[in-house]
Amino acid sequence: MIEFAVSCLATENHLEVKKMIRVMARRWPGVPALSIAFAVTSAAASFEDVVESKSSAAIAALAYRVAALVAADAFAVESMGQVRATAQDLLHFWHRVDPYFLKL
Repeated sequence: MIEFAVSCLATENHLEVKKMIRVMARRWPGVPALSIAFAVTSAAASFEDVVESKSSAAIAALAYRVAALVAADAFAVESMGQVRATAQDLLHFWHRVDPYFLKL
């Protein structure tokens, strides 16, 4: 998952980075939801260490932001009683409550 996230960040395309979350949830539906947030955070840190330009810094910042949003959504799902939310649970949450990641 981290490799996939790094490859998305390497495009330095804001739309691709935002879409990456939805793609990850669909590709790995059984993983814990926070695995996606962790993978994206790890990818952003790695990307920041390797590439040093203004555009790469902006992409890393965006990655950190979407990782935080994923973590917040995972918390929301778990607060509703779903113990150890999965990526599939996030997809259901996005369809029923908060479609932000589905619209990107």
